[in-house]
Amino acid sequence: MEKHDSGFDEASYDDKAIRFSHTVIRFCVKILAILMTLLIIWGVLDVVYVMYMKLSSPPYFLLSISDILAVFSAFLAVLIAIEIFINIVMYLRDDVIHVNLVIATALMAIARKVIVLDFTKLAPEYIWSTAGLVLALGVTYWLIAVKDKKKASLL
Repeated sequence: MEKHDSGFDEASYDDKAIRFSHTVIRFCVKILAILMTLLIIWGVLDVVYVMYMKLSSPPYFLLSISDILAVFSAFLAVLIAIEIFINIVMYLRDDVIHVNLVIATALMAIARKVIVLDFTKLAPEYIWSTAGLVLALGVTYWLIAVKDKKKASLL
């Protein structure tokens, strides 16, 4: 039995149900990692397909702003999937959820949304709420970075 950074020491639990449950959860997380890998491959193929379709339709080899945003959207979706995969791998390695990585992933996801927004078609409330979300995630990420920097300086 191995001890993880989360403090979960499988050998210290006499309850077989807890040990079994932990094993099942880790197995399920590994399945999620494999599925995320397949999704990333599929996403890369989608980016290639979207670029091919946009560049091969008249006018050839020219992209409009909406075409560029469509390619950006597909591209950023793959990057977010990669970030989620990294979250899964970190969880498997350390058996804890790395909050800073989760916040960074959320920040990347909302940034993707902001990049592809059509501000001419949105209500001001939606724009303000999105701005509030970006601000909240940015401040949270910064606070975690400050805490980690202080913690590292104490070591």
